[in-house]
Amino acid sequence: MSFDRKSHWEGVYAKKTPGEVSWYQIEPAVSLELIASTGISPAGKIIDVGAGASTLVDKLLGQGFQDLTVLDISSKALDYAKERLGIRAKAVKWIQADVTEFEFPEKYDLWHDRAVFHFLTEEADRKKYARNMEKALNASGHAIIAAFAMNGPAKCSGLDVERYSPERLSREVGSSFQLIKSFEETHVTPWQAEQKFMYCCFKKIA
Repeated sequence: MSFDRKSHWEGVYAKKTPGEVSWYQIEPAVSLELIASTGISPAGKIIDVGAGASTLVDKLLGQGFQDLTVLDISSKALDYAKERLGIRAKAVKWIQADVTEFEFPEKYDLWHDRAVFHFLTEEADRKKYARNMEKALNASGHAIIAAFAMNGPAKCSGLDVERYSPERLSREVGSSFQLIKSFEETHVTPWQAEQKFMYCCFKKIA
């Protein structure tokens, strides 16, 4: 039987609140810093893929960004985010879909992914992800991907994961992207365990 990703993640968010999952961040400081470093304007189009119930969208709205899209495979995770934002949720486009299968209807200036790519343990899924990212970004767009570093966990949420160096992640996203910068972050889970993440910022080669 093939693995049902949607059922798994709906189950995770049915059992746990956003603050109880290992990847939860109160302040997405590194993501915000990298987004700012791209020079994107408040009118730029940003998509946060696999966002779950992340607070990044709240912070970006607070900074004046006007064209935000949030995608996640779990409708329950998106509901948490919408409830938290209240009336401000109407300013965001919400998509419930698997990032490897979705046909993106528009182009974006910035693609952000924290803690999705490392769950793609099948090469075919990684290729579909990279192809979708390449198609969904404008000619000079940026992609920020945060995945477990080489010294990060081997499992998360009961699933095997892949771990990445900047070189390996660059190979996975392909020759359409140039690595601009990368660095590690030590993420502390809600139960005070440490997880090593690798953040990479790429620029699409026009």
